[in-house]
Amino acid sequence: MEMLGKVRRMHYRDGLSRSEIARRTGLSRTTVRKWLGEAKAAEPRYRRSKAPGKLAAFEATVVGWLEADAQRPKRARRTAQAMLAQLKAQGFEGSYTLLTDFIRAWRSRKGTNDPGRAFVPLKFELGEAFQFDWSEERLVIGGVWRKLQVAHLKLCASHAFVLVAYPSQAHEMLFDAHTRSFEALGGIARRGIYDNMKTAVDKVKKGKGRVVNARFYAMCSHYLFDPDFCNVASGWGEAGFRNACVALPQPARCANRAVGRGARALSRRTCRTAGGGSGNRQAKSALARWPNSTPGCWRVAAACGRNYGIRSTR
Repeated sequence: MEMLGKVRRMHYRDGLSRSEIARRTGLSRTTVRKWLGEAKAAEPRYRRSKAPGKLAAFEATVVGWLEADAQRPKRARRTAQAMLAQLKAQGFEGSYTLLTDFIRAWRSRKGTNDPGRAFVPLKFELGEAFQFDWSEERLVIGGVWRKLQVAHLKLCASHAFVLVAYPSQAHEMLFDAHTRSFEALGGIARRGIYDNMKTAVDKVKKGKGRVVNARFYAMCSHYLFDPDFCNVASGWGEAGFRNACVALPQPARCANRAVGRGARALSRRTCRTAGGGSGNRQAKSALARWPNSTPGCWRVAAACGRNYGIRSTR
């Protein structure tokens, strides 16, 4: 699904021709035309039997050398050329490239050249990326305490965000939250940043390796954005997101308010970005796009700090 989504983004989002896509991806133009022409194209899977290569009999020897060299200073380590010469003396008939590919893959798995050790400032261009995550909130609805799962989608550059409340974090809720958030923000960023939630990632591998859920990747392919997942146990990957997105009013002030399918919140910053103004008037005009607003919700939001416009649906 990764290559299928990449082809769709290059054609529908970046406006590249089929020939240019075939040149950049290495696919044939027939395959590109087939994937773009079908509504539900399925990426082919090739199953080939893994035959032992020329280096298979010497892999244990090379790994022993690499593990020993990892404990030595850099100047005392063997070079790939030195390893190749020693292997040739033992009967190896492969090429230098075959050996260097194996060394590079081994170091990538072991993390000796881990790119995660470098840090970059979390600065984004407008429309570059958004962040998505869930939080658990409790509200009093009709006099009964209820536990809600709140979806947070926030633009990284402008910090505009949308909140949608659901009873669970199932795939249906995840997809609906993206649809409503993109509609409210009026567009889609080029990249989405996610935590390693179970509805998006089936398996977390070492480094940046992920086995992405097929249904989640189909949604990314449909909306033409690239999914990016944070490192495991690295809170800085979503810096400025978790603490800033808990924007629901206090439960005591939401008593006897019918929430039903969900409750949305728009920040005043969102209104400034969309309409060029600020304040209650702009927020009210933004909320007017959705019908059937519960009367009195704006008064409740204003009492909670005049920073959010809340809308509940029956």
